[in-house]
Amino acid sequence: MNKPYSQACENNKQPILAVLKQVLSNNKQLLEVGSGTGQHAVHFAEHLSDLTWQTSDVAINHAGINQWLDQAELSNLQPPLLLDLNQPWPIEQIDSIYTANTLHIVSWPLVEKFFAGVANHLASGGTLCIYGPFNYQGNYTSQSNADFDLWLKSRDPNSGIRDIEKIEQIANAAHLTLLNDYTMPANNRLLVFKRQG
Repeated sequence: MNKPYSQACENNKQPILAVLKQVLSNNKQLLEVGSGTGQHAVHFAEHLSDLTWQTSDVAINHAGINQWLDQAELSNLQPPLLLDLNQPWPIEQIDSIYTANTLHIVSWPLVEKFFAGVANHLASGGTLCIYGPFNYQGNYTSQSNADFDLWLKSRDPNSGIRDIEKIEQIANAAHLTLLNDYTMPANNRLLVFKRQG
């Protein structure tokens, strides 16, 4: 079985890493929600050696993630937990959470459940990083994002690029404050939140 591979992961891993190095410098443990192929986990764990990187995903993606992890042999990289947003999360408190290209794939009720999980498991003062495309005041940031949104909705009407204002609103209700909104390649953003209280 060949390892799963995402060209997008290869394209965006360096710009994301540059931000993570800044915002996670004081963090010790991170949960990645939706590790996908496992490429991000390997790259980031390799360059953030003081951080224990815990992968997670639904069961169907575990074999591919483990292929990447087995080849990398990194002591700070943990095999995937079974994490389904419809179910309780299989962790206790953690001081940082990262997710990439998930909130526009899952339905809005699952976006709400994601933030409920963050509220339950992100420690006080902890950091949440969310990578992906977002709309601003209901508007697309590019024609490519508008086309991408149409494609997403053709696959699943419950998916789609989310409005940053709605994300902030639900995040604030989970005691999260938006610290930074970083411009990333290919019309994506990296949102960094801090848990208050």
